[in-house]
Amino acid sequence: MASPSTASIAREDQISDAQTDIYISSPAMQRTILVHVLHPSHSAPRPSFYLLDGNEARYEQSDWIAKTSIVEFASTKNVNVVLPAGGEGSHYTDWQQTDPKFGVYKWETFLAEELPPIIDARFNGNGRNAIGGTSMGGQAAFTLATRNPELFRGAIGISACPLVAPEPYQNSVRAGIASRGGDATNMWGPRDAPGWFEHDPAQNLDALRGKPIYLYAGSGAPGIYETQVDDAQETVTVGGPIEAAALVCSTDFAARLIDEGIIPTVDFRSSGTHSWPYWNDAIRSAWPTVEAAVGGP
Repeated sequence: MASPSTASIAREDQISDAQTDIYISSPAMQRTILVHVLHPSHSAPRPSFYLLDGNEARYEQSDWIAKTSIVEFASTKNVNVVLPAGGEGSHYTDWQQTDPKFGVYKWETFLAEELPPIIDARFNGNGRNAIGGTSMGGQAAFTLATRNPELFRGAIGISACPLVAPEPYQNSVRAGIASRGGDATNMWGPRDAPGWFEHDPAQNLDALRGKPIYLYAGSGAPGIYETQVDDAQETVTVGGPIEAAALVCSTDFAARLIDEGIIPTVDFRSSGTHSWPYWNDAIRSAWPTVEAAVGGP
């Protein structure tokens, strides 16, 4: 039996031969967290890919499950795809202060310390891990990868802004958190506080050296999916500018990597908004990077 200070599986639901939903009792988060695990049906050791949600993440279900065909896609892969639910506005980090809206947020502790041993033990993980995400989750993937280089062998950012400390990017982070009712000062402190620099991947690029990296962003211009969805006007007027900003930031981050001799795979498109149909495609484009990260010795 796990001690009260150790994370453990409180409940497990077998959704199919290829999907198990586990509910983790997390001492760090002081709550139970749903984690969807898409896994091979065999019991041989396999790597794991942690895939994070965007700013609107819900505790009830990962948006990757709700809004993409990741379940079908992962069914052909010899990889555990680990999808935590929840984390609205969190940047999947350990917040310095309890937030009136969000409560206790200790996501880095959960994702980097509590969850991986459970995944490896229950789903035959071999210790080779990569991490990725979309939008806010893509930013968090790079922060987590640079702060936990021994855990993650590669990182994927889809329509993300990995940088957080420079003023224009910090403004975007603060606005995103405020849009969900939270206060970013409770996360990493006031402007120019050390926490913002400690969590900016650009401050620790050496942690990414030699690791596969993938960056995707559209231009914000209407693309193929804007003619196929009912809310096309919103995806263009709201998602267009957000995606354009993600492209600027991802381009900046890629340039910083290249200046340090770290060559990422970049997939920057001439169209595409900040919306799930594009991200459903992007995870497929990103997959060779995932395999390169977790497949080697």
